[in-house]
Amino acid sequence: MNQNVMQSEAKGLPRMKPATDILETPEGFSIYVDMPGVRKEDLVIDLTEDELRIGGKSAYQSATNENRVHVEFGNVEYTRVFTLSHIVDREKIKATLKNGVLELLLPKAEKALPRKIQVELE
Repeated sequence: MNQNVMQSEAKGLPRMKPATDILETPEGFSIYVDMPGVRKEDLVIDLTEDELRIGGKSAYQSATNENRVHVEFGNVEYTRVFTLSHIVDREKIKATLKNGVLELLLPKAEKALPRKIQVELE
């Protein structure tokens, strides 16, 4: 069994740590989380002081008259936790869900952005 999958005791759904990419730009961070089958209403994003917690459940429906011969793609509970750096502006975090990929934009705080320092003559 995949080490990223564990059984969810409460719901009986497999729990999975979704694949994630994190990119950094001078302005902030972009986090891409693969969550196929998760609808916006089944997605939960919680922010505490230094933690960003993501959770969601896929919702695949199969016809009741189907005889399942082999199934590798089904309902899953996704969960992932990120520890945030002090340079992230928590008030400006944005989230978008498109085609099964959750995109989180975490801008850097103004005080953490690179800047030029003016030199004064005396």
